[in-house]
Amino acid sequence: MLSLYEGTMASIVEGEIVKSKVLRVTDNAVILDVGFKSEGSVPLDEFNNPQDLKEGDEVEVFLEHLEDQEGAVVLSKKKADFMPVWEKIRVANGSDQPVQGALKKKIKGGVVVDLMGVDAFLPGSQIALRRVPNIDDLLGQSFEFKIIKLNKRRRNIVVSRRVILENERAHKREFLMKELAVAQVRKGIVKNITDFGAFIDLGGVDGLLHITDMSYGRVSHPSEMVQIGSEVEIKILDIDWQRERISLGMKQLQNYPWQNVAAKYPVGTRVQGKVVSITNYVAFVELEPGIEGLVHISEMSWTRNVRHPSKIVSIGETI
Repeated sequence: MLSLYEGTMASIVEGEIVKSKVLRVTDNAVILDVGFKSEGSVPLDEFNNPQDLKEGDEVEVFLEHLEDQEGAVVLSKKKADFMPVWEKIRVANGSDQPVQGALKKKIKGGVVVDLMGVDAFLPGSQIALRRVPNIDDLLGQSFEFKIIKLNKRRRNIVVSRRVILENERAHKREFLMKELAVAQVRKGIVKNITDFGAFIDLGGVDGLLHITDMSYGRVSHPSEMVQIGSEVEIKILDIDWQRERISLGMKQLQNYPWQNVAAKYPVGTRVQGKVVSITNYVAFVELEPGIEGLVHISEMSWTRNVRHPSKIVSIGETI
């Protein structure tokens, strides 16, 4: 009996992962047999699916101490799960390889990422190339991440998705630098809209479609012409790789409205138009997008003394 016990002792080493068998499951712990003289227990919440455990199941656990102050074996399921995953993460970090993970939950400053069952921290600034308006939309989705910080003692893992995206963008940018040229007509996806224009993804680099290049007609806001996520056809107006600026245009794909305007609207012709702007002395009337004429205050009435154009016409009115 003594030799059997000593043989069991020789095979059990503190600080290693050992196999154990489930003896019973209580309300808050799993009682395990690791082949030592006393039993060990692991909190129930350390198991992913504790409801599936039953007597006789084999479970790998981390042996922290053979005996605590009460003579019980100290075991950990979390550490047993963590150690092999940590080794994979360490190897990936050492070889500069990305790791796959899923966004788990939002916390202060960022998001918790599930890396093969181990929690890692994704700072808010590292989620994407630009600020993400609603992080909740990304929860549950899987992405590749670059490990940027490791601390085994504190079990601290910090990852970045932005580094991956920046590398991808750099490769695409290198390719597009050879491919893009001024006067090209291409398709792109609207990524963002501001008061002064829209940013268009050309397949790895963004270009700016300025509000003044969207239409020959008046545009109050870029959202009148494009929507985020929509595909648009544009013309490349200018490229400055040093400043990383690409200027795009939509109206340049349309016919210039002032071409043959004299023949289309000869002097003396009676036409209709929409009032689009009013100043102290004139009203601007749009005949068609890109073509506007002005009506001076002195030309508004033969009989009345008009003090302001707004007394005769209003914006949006067809005259």
